[in-house]
Amino acid sequence: MGRILYLDCFSGASGDMLIGALLDAGLPFDTLRTALGSLALDDECTVSAEQVSRSGIAATKFTVAETTSDAGGTHRHRHLTGITTLVERSALSDASKQRANRLFRRLAETEATIHQMPVEKVHLHEVGALDSIVDVVGSCAAMEVLGIDEVWSSSIATGRGMVRSAHGIIPVPAPAVVGLLVGAPTHGIDVPFELTTPTGAALMAATVTGWGPMPAMLVESVGFGAGDRDLDGRPNLTQVVVGTSTTPAEPGQPVSLLEVNVDDATGETLAHAVAMCLEAAAHNAWVTPIVMKKGRPAHVVSALCDPVRMAEVAAVLTAETGSLGVRGHAIERWPAARTMDEVDVDGQRIAVKVTAGRAKVEHDDAARAARALGLPLREVVSLAEEAWRRRSAADDQAGRLPPPPDGEPA
Repeated sequence: MGRILYLDCFSGASGDMLIGALLDAGLPFDTLRTALGSLALDDECTVSAEQVSRSGIAATKFTVAETTSDAGGTHRHRHLTGITTLVERSALSDASKQRANRLFRRLAETEATIHQMPVEKVHLHEVGALDSIVDVVGSCAAMEVLGIDEVWSSSIATGRGMVRSAHGIIPVPAPAVVGLLVGAPTHGIDVPFELTTPTGAALMAATVTGWGPMPAMLVESVGFGAGDRDLDGRPNLTQVVVGTSTTPAEPGQPVSLLEVNVDDATGETLAHAVAMCLEAAAHNAWVTPIVMKKGRPAHVVSALCDPVRMAEVAAVLTAETGSLGVRGHAIERWPAARTMDEVDVDGQRIAVKVTAGRAKVEHDDAARAARALGLPLREVVSLAEEAWRRRSAADDQAGRLPPPPDGEPA
């Protein structure tokens, strides 16, 4: 089961709000600062985090303060190649570097489309600024530190109006935001501010793997990241939820469960029916006592088989029990991985099924050995289990690997 990060963007998304929310959810600030320090930008900016409140909700406000600017007081911006070089020279992991560079590339391609120019000539004004570079790289590093496997998000809120940018006055949501969020669910709200920034949109576009309500998960931590201003009628926050998926990572193995009710069969007949189902390639078969109408004692004979074997096993159930019909339905199963091993008990070879560090002696082999040795069955089973434990311990000390998984799941 993988770890999930869910983003609730009811008031939009920005880079600083996302990092603030991750810090609020438990990301150590010193760990984040160490990752950002590898960018070698300490002489150009400082980072800080403080506890604030938005509409009565406690949250973390993450801030990047630039300490240098170009002549004339303008902030320094970079092209894609300069940002990529900055990331590649850092001490970030390869995974964080790839995620960050993929994000910057996607933004550059969007800007190139909007301004009709080659990607290499795009000047990344918004996401090329120091604070945005820190937000992007910090978010990518944070997701790796938290061990995030999947990122899910709600619909992303956007504001309205106009905002001043390096290109002049542009509408809200900005063209880059709209371009980055193609294919993502969004909704506008009547707030005259930019709620989702190009940095936030780029992070969402490059990291989110699924959209919609919060998926099934075991919640481990929750965090809120604060925006710069207070909004009327809504908290200016982004919420994150970190947890572990509670759904199987992969679909289960499809199997068919077949059943008949029998109220006139002897124990010997029922046992024979189970044996014949197993011979017909059923994975498993069993008998369950029940009480039918008018208080009649009866049994359910059940068999689990592959769908392609359903007709064959159903015919066996009908023939062996005399039932007038068979009911069945499709189910899934998730069998544990197991291996087949073999041990020696006083010259008798006995098969052992091993799963999750436990050994189960095969009954037929143990019964045959018990008859040959003149010993009680339970004593032979105990000797076989002890023989397997001794050999397993010796293999662990010698560094030998167990045999590869095989055998049919029960």
